Formats: sequence, C-alpha cells, structure tokens
Amino acid sequence: MADFLQVSTATPTHDQAVELARSVVAERLAAGAQIIGPVTSAFWHDGEFGTGEEWQLLLKTTRSRYPELESHLLKHHPWQKPEIAAVPIEAGSKGCLEWIAANTAPPA
Repeated sequence: MADFLQVSTATPTHDQAVELARSVVAERLAAGAQIIGPVTSAFWHDGEFGTGEEWQLLLKTTRSRYPELESHLLKHHPWQKPEIAAVPIEAGSKGCLEWIAANTAPPA
C-alpha cells in the first residue's frame, strides 16, 4: 500500500482554488498544491447533463493525513458535495517523497 497520495478536487473559480490550496498547505494537510485551469468539465448532476468551467487542484499528501485533508476540504469547499479523489503515488523520486512526508508532519 502506498504511503503517498495525490488528491484532486475542483472549484468554480481561480480565487476559490487558491484559497483552498493555501489553507490545506498552511495547515500541513498537503505538502503542496498545483492549480490547473480553467478546465472544461462535462458531467451529470441531479439527473441533468451539464458542462462548466472549473479550476482543478492537485494536492500531495500522505495516507495518514488524508482523513484530515478530506474533512478540511469538505468543510471549506464552495460546493456541498465536491468531488474529492485520491490516487496512490506508486513511485516517486526519493527527494520528492521525503519532501511530502516532511511537510505534512503534524505540528509538534
């Protein structure tokens, strides 16, 4: 089982993405965040097909910090039921993985 995760979510605006990224990194729930966008999404929501523009966040964290990260995202996200998906980082450079571990350690 991988100890490191890349977590993705999206927001409707760039400013909301920046604020969400800032808050999770400041609280050491993620070592870093990348914001990509705008991206165009096609989706089903409440039984209706739609398209829209979103800003995607990619967050680097550890498996042990994921529950707190998810809770924070759910609490501070602008959408009521946001997509939050985590995928394992199966391999990565030693320096990168050490950076994620060091920067997601809970405050002493």
